[in-house]
Amino acid sequence: MKVIIHDLESRYDGLIREHCDRVIAADGRYAPCQGCFGCWTSHPAECFMKDGLRQVCRVIGQADELVIVTKNLYGGYSAAVKNVLDRSIGTSTPLSTYRGGQMHHTLRYGKHGLWKVVVYGDITGEERETFRLLAQRNALNDGFERSEAVFLENLEGLEASL
Repeated sequence: MKVIIHDLESRYDGLIREHCDRVIAADGRYAPCQGCFGCWTSHPAECFMKDGLRQVCRVIGQADELVIVTKNLYGGYSAAVKNVLDRSIGTSTPLSTYRGGQMHHTLRYGKHGLWKVVVYGDITGEERETFRLLAQRNALNDGFERSEAVFLENLEGLEASL
């Protein structure tokens, strides 16, 4: 299953839906993670907050391919995309294991394919390197076999990047 998380305006909804099985619109309408860890322990992979991100752990956890479309924010995800990713901590468990020679949380859903980040907007060379590293580290942490970062100055090349 291919999942796309994006912070784009609603006019891009149709285009996004054509290229994936599930869409998570990071539109800024969701509450931030409360840090209660209930999605880890009390009710695994389910957030206690009753909004559109309640099942986000399960959706991301079942993705073979995750594509994140985000505006560049100083070499990091936009606040709305970061909020969605924060709410998906339940894709792993509180237990630890070695992955890539380092300690990481045990995956609740197993291995995945591609973690891809499509970054749009003004971006410096240093920010590009930061994003490449961020994508690589997020992929390793969440059990994705490979990562990719694509950079767009504007959204004209978006469809080809999905």
